[in-house]
Amino acid sequence: MRWHLIAVHIIPKFVVQRNPVHLMKQILVTGGTGYIGSHTAVELQNAGFEVIIVDNLSNSSLEVLDGIEKITGIRPEFERFDLTEMHKVETFFSKYPKIEAVIHFAASKAVGESVEKPLLYYRNNLVSLINLLECQIKYGVKNIVFSSSCTVYGQPEILPVTEDTPRKDAESPYGNTKRVNEDILHDTIVANPQLKGIALRYFNPVGAHPSALIGELPLGIPANLVPFITQTAAGLRNELKVFGNDYSTSDGSAVRDYINVVDLAKAHVIAVNRLLENRNKAGYEIFNLGTGNGVSVLEAVHGFENATGVKLNYKIVGRRAGDIEKIWADTTFANEELGWKAEKGLEETLLSAWLWEKKIRGIV
Repeated sequence: MRWHLIAVHIIPKFVVQRNPVHLMKQILVTGGTGYIGSHTAVELQNAGFEVIIVDNLSNSSLEVLDGIEKITGIRPEFERFDLTEMHKVETFFSKYPKIEAVIHFAASKAVGESVEKPLLYYRNNLVSLINLLECQIKYGVKNIVFSSSCTVYGQPEILPVTEDTPRKDAESPYGNTKRVNEDILHDTIVANPQLKGIALRYFNPVGAHPSALIGELPLGIPANLVPFITQTAAGLRNELKVFGNDYSTSDGSAVRDYINVVDLAKAHVIAVNRLLENRNKAGYEIFNLGTGNGVSVLEAVHGFENATGVKLNYKIVGRRAGDIEKIWADTTFANEELGWKAEKGLEETLLSAWLWEKKIRGIV
């Protein structure tokens, strides 16, 4: 931990009391300049961990490190390279021998793009995890938290979904990479009992840090709903496309479980603590992370309008390849076993996304 940085920065009000037990414990966050990764880096540093970020910046910006530093008073270590390049992964682990856990976010993540470019997704998402696990075994890094997704459930027959809901054939190559990666992680832990892992299956992360210093900033045309909403409200997009109004839902639009990204990030800190403190009840564990509430796309649109007072220009278009009809979580297991619960409501979350969008666009 670089104490001199703490001495020369004014710590913002968003910093929580650091736990001295975790000082100097190094955590590798892959994809840490990305959306969820950056928020998790903040929460880890607030909890007293030393964060090292690896990212190839394929869908993020180096400026994210500035935001993390402004929020926490600490600039995390950063290494830029692609995790599919094994020699670079090996070089990294030899350089940082004190890493105690990995949180693996780095992956290509757009459903629609994965349908068009399946080989890109299989290469990026599978090889990166394989390389990480091989190096974790070689260099004695025993703990990993894997960023999984509710896409592994496909279109469930029974809602809400629990951790025991059967996985289905994925609706997209992206979803399939999450399913296969879960299998890779499980099988590797079985074969190497010294390893411990937690797969966090999260639903639809939205919103931004309350400081508006970090948030979701996809490069190019957004693949997710909320950044498309905020970019439309900011005038960057002429209209918001709502993919389908003929689903078997209350208003015909698809239903998702939208979870605040800060709530989600805090769950990763709890998961890391669980592994480091040997409180996990099995070598490999799975948890659903959501709010437990299903919200339609049109309800999200109207929620944004209510929260911000901004009217959106949207248009109903045909369904999008790879999308499922409806899904939301049963969060009972995560709530009881992890002691974690999503706290922020939808309109508060959508407002935070809008404040972030306004800040980066210079909108008063």
